[in-house]
Amino acid sequence: MAVFTETRYDRIARRCDPWSRSVTEDVAFYVEEARSAAPGPIVELGVGTGRIALPIAAEGIRVIGVDSSAGMLEVCRERAELAEVGELVDLRLGDMRRPPVGERVSLVICPFRSLLHLHTDRDRLEALAGVYARLVPGGRLIFDVFTPSAADIAETDGRWLEREPEIFERADWDSRKRTLTLSLRGPDGEAAMTLAWLSPAEWRELIARTGFRVEQCYGWFDRTPYAGAEDTIWIARRADVG
Repeated sequence: MAVFTETRYDRIARRCDPWSRSVTEDVAFYVEEARSAAPGPIVELGVGTGRIALPIAAEGIRVIGVDSSAGMLEVCRERAELAEVGELVDLRLGDMRRPPVGERVSLVICPFRSLLHLHTDRDRLEALAGVYARLVPGGRLIFDVFTPSAADIAETDGRWLEREPEIFERADWDSRKRTLTLSLRGPDGEAAMTLAWLSPAEWRELIARTGFRVEQCYGWFDRTPYAGAEDTIWIARRADVG
């Protein structure tokens, strides 16, 4: 069973890069972390169109990219060839809860809030346990998520906002269910995705339940310690070092 509705994410694939063009603040962070695992491979869950994977590969680091959308992987493959890093990017169609990765690696990353596509603790625990099983002793998982503030919900709820030229985004928040339905609209049509959020305390508990030890929890990609804002960037290490 795929994590995403395949046709929904395939429909977004060709507009994902224009929609996220201005999202660059996390790239240098993940590239820096990947350097510690060079020459790799490292694993990226929810690789999408390669927004993070390709800059990592440009450093000469091998990346295994997993995504449940064939359309996303097609775009990523095209971009990797254009960037002349195709031989360093191994793309695999699969579910982030059961990624098709037989290798043991020292680093798994899950950028761009991709774990929020999992809607139940059962799914989240399965994904975290799957990462744990694929890490070497002492290996690390790095991911980022968010917990919206009441102010952010009030400011954006139910409104179409122009994210990029001719690309509009609408956030429909459900505070009771703790879900965000994010709709995208552009010249070629409209599509939507649903994210589910947790509190930082709940993420910390799930991380611990799967055998990881939290090494860092940042509040932003400049490595500022988390101090109660919306974003959290987690660095968790497989605890059985040795």
